Amino acid sequence: MSQNRVRRIKIDKTAAGRRLDQWLAEQCAPELSRARLARLIGSGQVQVNGAPVMEPRFRPPVGGEVLLNLPPPADARPAGEAIELAILYEDADIIVINKPAGLVVHPGSGNSSGTLVNALIHHCAQHEAAGFGLSGIGGVKRPGIVHRLDKDTSGVMVAAKNDAAHGDLSRQFADHGRTGALERRYQALLWGAPVPAAGVIAAPLARDRHDRTRRAIARPGASDARQAITHYAVLQNLAAGGAAPALAALVECRLETGRTHQIRVHMAHIGHPLIGDKTYGQAFKTKANRLPEAVRPFVAAFPRQALHAAYLQIKHPKTGAVMRFSAELPPDMQALLRALKGQSPEESLPQNAANRDKTPAGSRR
Repeated sequence: MSQNRVRRIKIDKTAAGRRLDQWLAEQCAPELSRARLARLIGSGQVQVNGAPVMEPRFRPPVGGEVLLNLPPPADARPAGEAIELAILYEDADIIVINKPAGLVVHPGSGNSSGTLVNALIHHCAQHEAAGFGLSGIGGVKRPGIVHRLDKDTSGVMVAAKNDAAHGDLSRQFADHGRTGALERRYQALLWGAPVPAAGVIAAPLARDRHDRTRRAIARPGASDARQAITHYAVLQNLAAGGAAPALAALVECRLETGRTHQIRVHMAHIGHPLIGDKTYGQAFKTKANRLPEAVRPFVAAFPRQALHAAYLQIKHPKTGAVMRFSAELPPDMQALLRALKGQSPEESLPQNAANRDKTPAGSRR
């Protein structure tokens, strides 16, 4: 395992009156940038004359010494981790899993480990002798990944086991099922019940002007606008104790495009955000006050957006067979659904199940 490296630098007259991060950047160029040094200072990795300094604007005294603690760089290639996977199907070309809520799909800022990619790398390493590899087309951070779900969205995902499968699946997802077999259906629990009970939301999306981590309905003429189309249908109106109109609804959403946060933004756009959505549904949190007192705290405390990828249909990249995979609502959403029906969320729940179906394309559940 790599050890931290310590570097000692004498504070000479070139440091007089200057910021610590600026002066250190000159002393450590080109190895360390000023931004990198500022982060090291802010994280307590820099000492001046034996005392930690955590302010980049600090003016170091001439004649002293800086001790710079350099942690080893993070490995750019994710390591395999023994994270349990709910595998729906696997062969030498694809692996289909039922992703739990809370699992990040691939490493990124703030999530260097504990992701689905780490789990897939570990799983496939155990089966390399059987030819179960993992496609490298997505690069070291996203091997095998052809689509993704948000961290707090559960449900069916497929990953590619080799480059040929990756290319074929990527083309299917890029086509969005317009000419091929691909179909994606989600189930969501919303505040209120949409009217009409079935419809199409065609509203382009773009980055939010005030927060780049969010998406928003694009302004007319926005240069980054992307077409986004969601088909929805109400499965159940949920009155929770006989209230009218319905305070919530279970809705199925079918994607015609696959934009980031598409369902969450579109449902909020028509006035029915997802229950538990802290990004797009905060303004509707007070709706919980209208629920029966017995279920109000449970619903108000639901910790994630109530969204589940319930169904995925693909064409197998090698055989061409149309394959259908489904996963029932996970226990937390089943409990939320029971609460919204006015039933006790603590009652025993059906065993969460996940199924696959390779029946011909004309057959439907």
